[in-house]
Amino acid sequence: MKRDTVNLEPSVDHTSPLSPVSDDQRYIGTSVPRGGIERLTQGLGQYLDDIELPRMGHVVFWRSPVAHMRIKSVNSEFARAMPGVLLVADGQDLAKVCQPWVATLSHLAGMKSAPQYPLALERACWQGEPVVAVVAESRAQAEDALAYVEVDWEELPAATDMQRALEPSTPLIHPELGDNLCFTRSLDVGQVDETFAKADVVAAIDFEFGRHTGVTLEPRAQIAHWSPAEQRLTVYHSCQAPHMMQDLYGRQFNLPASAIRVVCKDVGGSFGIKVHAYPDDFATVALSIILGRPVKFVADRLESFTSDIHARHHFIQARIAVNRDGEILGFDMQDLTGIGPYSMFPRTSAIEGNQVVNLVGGPYKHKHYRAKLDVVFQNKTPTCQYRGVGHPIACAVTEALVDLAAQKIGMDPLRIRELNVIPDNAYPTAGISGIKLEILSHEACLQKLRELMNYDALRVEQAALRKQGVFRGIGFATVIELTNPSAAFYGVGGARIASQDGATIRLDPEGHITVLIGVGEQGQGTEGIYQQIAADAVGVDISKVRVVTGDTDATPYGGGTWASRGAGIGGEAVLLAGQALRDNILKVAAVILKRDSNTLAVRRDRVVDASSGQDLLPLAELGRVAYFRSDTLPADFTPELMVTRHYAQRDFPFIFTNGVQASYVEVDVETGFVKLLKHWAVEDCGRVLNPMLVDEQMRGAIVQGIGGALLEECLYDDSGLMVNASMADYLVPMSAEMPDIEVAHVQTPTATSKLGAKGAGEAGTAGAPAAVMNAINDAMSPFDAHVFSQPITPQKVLRALGKLR
Repeated sequence: MKRDTVNLEPSVDHTSPLSPVSDDQRYIGTSVPRGGIERLTQGLGQYLDDIELPRMGHVVFWRSPVAHMRIKSVNSEFARAMPGVLLVADGQDLAKVCQPWVATLSHLAGMKSAPQYPLALERACWQGEPVVAVVAESRAQAEDALAYVEVDWEELPAATDMQRALEPSTPLIHPELGDNLCFTRSLDVGQVDETFAKADVVAAIDFEFGRHTGVTLEPRAQIAHWSPAEQRLTVYHSCQAPHMMQDLYGRQFNLPASAIRVVCKDVGGSFGIKVHAYPDDFATVALSIILGRPVKFVADRLESFTSDIHARHHFIQARIAVNRDGEILGFDMQDLTGIGPYSMFPRTSAIEGNQVVNLVGGPYKHKHYRAKLDVVFQNKTPTCQYRGVGHPIACAVTEALVDLAAQKIGMDPLRIRELNVIPDNAYPTAGISGIKLEILSHEACLQKLRELMNYDALRVEQAALRKQGVFRGIGFATVIELTNPSAAFYGVGGARIASQDGATIRLDPEGHITVLIGVGEQGQGTEGIYQQIAADAVGVDISKVRVVTGDTDATPYGGGTWASRGAGIGGEAVLLAGQALRDNILKVAAVILKRDSNTLAVRRDRVVDASSGQDLLPLAELGRVAYFRSDTLPADFTPELMVTRHYAQRDFPFIFTNGVQASYVEVDVETGFVKLLKHWAVEDCGRVLNPMLVDEQMRGAIVQGIGGALLEECLYDDSGLMVNASMADYLVPMSAEMPDIEVAHVQTPTATSKLGAKGAGEAGTAGAPAAVMNAINDAMSPFDAHVFSQPITPQKVLRALGKLR
């Protein structure tokens, strides 16, 4: 069925020239409905729990009920006797099959962590750590038997307060490490104290950011199937990086990659939660190897809250130096972040804090910066990369300081940003932390935002409403987001995580094309943009493009989906493969038509005369001849109608996108409730491949950012137990609470690729918390009140207003 296209170009500015990828570009840059959406909306998706295999067992885990405990003994005699039970295993059993791991990166100097196992051996170090596995013929039988597992345990002192983690009186989680410090980093570009001493105004803030987690629609899940006859492991997974998992299984179970297949079918959301290797993941594989049969694990919603990674728990003390004319002189920041008892494998739990150091002050042209980071262990659920990875923290710190500085000098908050962002004509350049910036568009984005939100009129409305006792606020957030990472992100640190991706494109005999690529579909629409790119690159109708992802046996090796790399890395690989296939098609056509290939082109499923556009040869006929009548072709000529191309971004450590967001809120100063009225975002993600998909990625990410700003927090008591680990108590954004979100674009394509796409998956999450926080503080400014602790709850608002102790 042919898809309609909608051109949304009025919302897009071109600040750099956008060259077409083909001479008949029809799809790139237009709002084509997402590929595969009909199948999913008709309920025909196949998620992990939909898969059933013969002889499949089901595993459930006895998890630690406390933050820290010694395992004295495990008695599973009664559990083993329960109906349908296939195996009950503890940590010692699985340690014979799976090697332990230590999650560190060599380029994060001095980082340390303790060895970790699929199931806890002598101690469990957080509430939710798996200790015993029960496998049965059904999930219900496994859960019934789990109740009969007897674990004799002794509760141990726990390190639960990250602000006291390094004090001598705090228990050491891993005595062999010497302290509870996982990683520390200092950055000082010089003259910070002198700059602050000479500044006209210094503004300082103490920030707190609460832990939260991803709450994916589909929980973590997998089926491990070890075939003793073939000596081959197949893992059906709901994950973001199939080839990464293939490599990890090979190393942990001493198997060659050729003996491992990882398959990802439909994945119901990830947000970074599913890009890590979990203990219960390795445990499921180990159990399948021991039993020689498939084993399925599906986390239930309750255990997800204490077994899925958490993120964003930071205490930050920061200050900004400015002159009265609005010039930003420098930033000074100390960040303390608490992770779990282990660094998460294989990407580590230090990257988030490291990103905060790199990104604070990033949009601005100041010359002085100092930062100190401490990443500490604690007896809580491990933390790691989650959508945005440090960006929401760094952006909130930076933008709150800028707003407070503007307030102190009496300057409009939008104006101080316009004066201080790195100018659009200054690129390429480097940020003060050393980050390399290829091309950004802060000035153009700020100008577009001012017009989009009708800023001056909004200020007039705000002032009029304040006279009536209605307190509304406007908040801004200027954003930079790193995307399209090179090997400098993980590879240089020793992590075997691919920075490149490959795409294979095949012309089928009937004139359709099939695209095989390692970047999977997680709900973000990558399959749709690959269809658009391939259709334009080759010259076929989009309805004739099929995309295959998520199968290490079928797709070229690649890094998968993370860091907004699906369009910029995966899309470029598809483009290169498509252009190569088009060239090969023209070579075949030249032989068939006895013409020079330079006089031919592929347009609308046909080979045509490049000058006149005259139809010469349908692709279906070319395919018929190439595949079935090779006897009619010259003996020395072989059609090559399947090509593979790879792409890795090598010019910069990362490619950066940028943008600006604004939030308009109303604060009820009697109840502390915040009403979200409107949200605006102007984003520069390079070439916009599909305006509709990009806009929805931005809206979804903004909503997720608002969740962290106002609602979501993993709450713990003093003993290290999570007290709101259910959907009844953990608050997430609901559609009725969200504002209208208006999105517009500026385009400055990256020159590191032909496609020019930078990526857009995380920018919304990066800027929304800062914009909302600043809007709330602007609304409370008549009361000289501020709140810098997220999530911003009604209680915190009332406390800031002096109405609640």
